[in-house]
Order: sequence, then C-alpha cells, then structure tokens
Amino acid sequence: MSSILGRRRYLTNFEHHRLPHLFTDTLVLGAGVAGLRAALAAAEGGDVLVVTKEGVDQSATAYAQGGIAAATGPDDTPEQHARDTIEVACGIGDEDVIRGVVNAAPAAIAALEQDGARFDREGPDLETGREGGHSQPRIIHAHDATGREILRVLLQRARAHPRLRIFQQCFAIDLLTLDGQVVGAVTYHPKYGHQMFWATTTILATGGAGRTYRETTNPPIATGDGQAMAFRAGAVLRDLEMIQFHPTTLYVAGAARELISEAVRGEGAHLVNRAGQRFMANHDPRGELAPRDIVSRAITAEMRRDQAPCVYLDARHFATGRFAERFPNLYQLCSEFDIHPERDLIPVRPSAHYTVGGVVADARGQTNLSSLLACGEVAATGLHGANRLASNSLLEGLVCGQRSGQFAVERTAASERINRPLPISHLLPHSARTGLDLNDVLNSLNSLMSRNVGVERTGDRLRETLEIIEFWSRYVMDKVFNDPRAWETQNMLTVAFAIATGAATRCESRGVHFRTDFPQTNARWQCHIDLVRADDVLQVSTSAI
Repeated sequence: MSSILGRRRYLTNFEHHRLPHLFTDTLVLGAGVAGLRAALAAAEGGDVLVVTKEGVDQSATAYAQGGIAAATGPDDTPEQHARDTIEVACGIGDEDVIRGVVNAAPAAIAALEQDGARFDREGPDLETGREGGHSQPRIIHAHDATGREILRVLLQRARAHPRLRIFQQCFAIDLLTLDGQVVGAVTYHPKYGHQMFWATTTILATGGAGRTYRETTNPPIATGDGQAMAFRAGAVLRDLEMIQFHPTTLYVAGAARELISEAVRGEGAHLVNRAGQRFMANHDPRGELAPRDIVSRAITAEMRRDQAPCVYLDARHFATGRFAERFPNLYQLCSEFDIHPERDLIPVRPSAHYTVGGVVADARGQTNLSSLLACGEVAATGLHGANRLASNSLLEGLVCGQRSGQFAVERTAASERINRPLPISHLLPHSARTGLDLNDVLNSLNSLMSRNVGVERTGDRLRETLEIIEFWSRYVMDKVFNDPRAWETQNMLTVAFAIATGAATRCESRGVHFRTDFPQTNARWQCHIDLVRADDVLQVSTSAI
C-alpha cells in the first residue's frame, strides 16, 4: 500500500559529521503533561533533554479546560472508574492497563497537590463534577483551566531540576535508527539549524494529530509528528481510525473552533436544536451525559435533519453568576463574540478532538523498538480502546508518563551511554517531479478529512480519500524540504493516510468509528488494526485483543 509513504525513511537530508551533537541518557520529545512527567521521573536516574517544537505553553495540556478523572469521593471507587472506562472502550480496551491507570489516579492527584496544584474544593474536600460516560462525579478541576494548572506545577519542578534541560522552538524531524534501534533524533532549530540528539532512551510524548482536520479543538502543534516519525522508524501504529470528536465546540462562522468543556453539560446545561427542543433523550437515556461519540452523532443527525450548521447549548437556567464563576475563561470567550450564556444560547457543533489510537506501547511505554517509549496521546496503550472516557487523558499523561520515565531510569542503569556520534547520514536525490503548493495541499487535506473521515464515514468516501492522499503524496513525499511547515504537511499526509486506511479496513461501527454502510458492531472486528512500515511498504494487519 502507498509505496511513496512506505518508502520514505527520513524527511530531511543530513550528514552526521557536519552537524552539532548533544548527548543525554533520556531524550523526551514533547513538553505536555506526559512529556514533563516522564522527564521528571527519568531525571531521577540520569540526564534528560526535553525537546518541544514551540514554547512550553503551546501543548494540548495547556489548552485542556476539562478536568482530570480520579475516584476520590466517598461514594466512588477505582473499580467503578475502571468499569466506566472499560464500557466506553467498546470491547478493545486492555482491562489490565485500565485498572492499573485508574488505581493510580488518587495518588497522582495527591502528588500534584503536594507539589502545589490548586484544584477546586468544597471546604476540605475536592470538588468533583460529572461528565459523559462517568457513573459518579469524579472530575477534578482547576476552574476551566485544569491542564494549565497541572502544566504550571510540572514546569516549575522541571525548571528547578539540575539534570533536566528544555529546548524550545526545536522541531524533531525524525527518529534516528541504527541496526533497528532508536538512538535519538535529528532536529531543527531556527537559530542553530539541524542538530543530532543522541540518547539511550527516547520517549515520544508529542500528542495527537487533530490538525489533520479542518474543524478541530487542537492547538496548531498537533500535526501528528510523533506518529509519523515513529512510523517511518518502524514502530507499529494501532487503531488510528479511532478519532474522538468533541460534541460541543463553539460555532461562530469564520472563527476557530473553541472547546466548550463537557463540564458545562456536567453542570446541567442542555443541548437543544434550532427549534429550542432538547433531543438527546431520543438518542440515549443518559442524555447530555452519554459518551462523546453518541453525543457527537446525535448532534450530527440533528444538524442534518434541520439542515443547520450547529445546535445550541442552553445554560440560561444556571443561577445568576454561576456560569461566570464556574467557567471564567469560557465566559470570557463567549463574551468576545457577544454571546452571554445567562441569556443567550451557545452555538456548538462537533470537532476533531482526540487521537485515540497511536503508537503501540505497553503500560510502561515500551514500543516494538526497544529503545523507543511512547506515552500520552501519541501512544496506544489500550487505556482508551475505541473511545476515550472524558477526562482520562490528563490522568493518562501523569500515570503513563511517570511509568515511562521510571523505565527510562532502568534502561539508563543497564545500558552504556552513547557518547560519540554514530555513522548515520541520509541524502535523498533531487526529485524531478513537479511540486504542489503546500498551503493548498494542507487546506485541501483538512477539508477532505473533515468531509470524508469525520463523525460519520462510508466505504466509498474512504476509498476516495485514500486515492486523493496517495496522489498528493506522490508530489509532496518525494521532496526534501527545509521548513517546519513543510515537514508538518508531510507528517499530516502520512497520518491522514493511516487514519483513513484504518477506517476503510474496519468494516463495522465501534466507539468513535461509525460507518454508515456498516452501522452495527461486529464481533469479527473485536480486534486491533495495526499499520507498520516494513520492507518500504505500509503493511496493514489485525491483532487479537
């Protein structure tokens, strides 16, 4: 499949004897919650370099309005949290991984508070809310900026650690491999140019691929770089067709899609159609607190029935001042568009939100490449299965990040550190094939993915998507560029092809993957769909749960 996508190993040309080099025990790519937590754990047993392609305040963690799930209430238990997560995973979650992560949740919250995190409280107790798919109120918030508060605490610790350094505005182009082992990464910095980072262990924590879609809640950095570079290095990608759409993003024509946190529905806001009628009870007895895939499909059906661009979130019945007090940032956002939640309906529609699938990794982050670990949204550990339970993502970053960092310490102790450049170079000859306008390709790709690989999919549209991406790739993937935006475009073509391939292969509906031509869940497809680059070809297979 897709010979050009499978054939490409490195995106840039480099010669090891001509570039500057940096050496470390552990290299962490990404500085969100998973990357920083991994870096802090790894720094307890070795030197750590963290590389992030933008500033540390630009990760998806910094944008996370919603909370973090943990069974801390008197009527809740980790086992209940696990059961809810297993149900939402729709038959392809890993129950051992799920229980391991949710059991660690209360201690992870306590550790954050000990480090200075300021979560919302009701007297001496943590204030907890309820979100879709949860049977108990277990969502812990720091107002509507929980991710930013967690990031503040982790960054404060990271900057104070003597064995940890952060490189900002440093684009990781590709993982370096020698004899089947990942030995670091080749990067680009606007001031220093290309550099080679060498490490005993490399941890991928680069986040998701939401920017492959036109309508997305993701920050600009979420271009699937980690998934694409891991694929080129020989790592296995799993279940990438599982893209979660957030049901409620602010719809203002011409403006970016801003997330309206699920916590607003958890506080009691209603979804209504153009006629002002509630409709969720017609789709699921849990109403507005059904899992996100169900709510997204219900909204899509309502929009199609009314031929409307959006539905509405109704919070007008909140007590006076409650919306502004509970959601100050959202209140400010709405006010900027002259929407006042105490008197106005909030226009919303689904947008691409979370990359559920990713690089196959176990509970400690180990991939099929022994020196490469992956954690957070870039990874597929089995925690989410076919759908992510609300507010489990920050939890995943904390728990799996810590475990990956601890595993890196073990590897540091057992391995000889790389202390000299290894003979790795890459020179791709000039392509005589005509070029395409990359901005046009990217805009068209975003539209194509939103149109054909969105909340609802069908086989004909998916096959069309693969043909179009294959065509673009022939004229984009054969080129060597020296620009981060071009590398991002090549990465998004790679990941979009993988998403569409998985969606075309899975001939059923399960979790966030809904095929209108196969609307039922089929026991035959209770399996994973794996993609790997082997012998310069993209190979697709299924693997048992």
